[in-house]
Amino acid sequence: MKILKNLLITLLALIFFAVAALVILYFIKNKETKEITHEFRKNTGGSYEALNMGQTHYELDGQDTGKVVILINGFSVPYYIWDGTFEYLVDHGFRVLRYDLYGRGFSDRPDVLYNKKLYLDQIKEMIEHLHLQKPVSLVGVSFGGTLATDFTCDYPEMVNKVVLIDPGYTRPKPKLPQFIPEIKETLTADDRANSQMDDFIYPELHPDWVKQYLPQMEYKGFRRSLISTNYNYRYNGRESNTILNSKHKPVLLIWGKEDKTVPFTYSDSIRSVLKTQFLPVDDAAHLPHLEKPEIVNPAIVTFLKK
Repeated sequence: MKILKNLLITLLALIFFAVAALVILYFIKNKETKEITHEFRKNTGGSYEALNMGQTHYELDGQDTGKVVILINGFSVPYYIWDGTFEYLVDHGFRVLRYDLYGRGFSDRPDVLYNKKLYLDQIKEMIEHLHLQKPVSLVGVSFGGTLATDFTCDYPEMVNKVVLIDPGYTRPKPKLPQFIPEIKETLTADDRANSQMDDFIYPELHPDWVKQYLPQMEYKGFRRSLISTNYNYRYNGRESNTILNSKHKPVLLIWGKEDKTVPFTYSDSIRSVLKTQFLPVDDAAHLPHLEKPEIVNPAIVTFLKK
């Protein structure tokens, strides 16, 4: 009996020290130590618009009379993901908006469920608050393609054309309790930042990509926004693209053939239910508009002007 008692005490002591060590490591590894303030925003580029769920960081440029194009970035990278494409569209006469999703970049990180309604409301409110001429065209990359698809399905009267670049295809709900990825994201934050390089087939050509990504990780709410999205934004690519097809919108589908993030084979699944123009891009991975801008950007302009 005494032996069992000693074993129990030892086990409890080990558990206590393990939990204590984990808590200490959590606070050491936690990058989110800052708040996004009004004073901080004075020193950032771009503009800010107060929406129902908080401030949205954005850039709007181009002729007032130009056709409106909204660029929607992916799951975690801010609007700099559109560098090059944004300027190219402006130079070709379009009125172009790019913005940071809630929780990303320098937009607010509201403590709410990051679900479809939150993201679609953000797009809708930006169109209304900035008095953008409707219908608009949507260009979405990765998760931004998911948002462009869902927004067009819900608000077809507000959309003219859709461009999907390596769009997200499926988002099943994780099975683990939500506190587990919270701990993991904290302890392996550097891994998330470094993994952004996996979106390129030639990462060495984008040496500052991780450096650009890191600043947003210092502000409270970034990690929560990603985890909440994973748990609360349900998406079935086949179902949503079938609905999009019923809206009879012109769609251009662009896909890097070497994409490992959202495999190229999903393009066949989408085209089996959605009528599209299709541009497969050789020698490019998840971000073909950055790796092959000389192919992708002119194709987007041609499609939007047609």
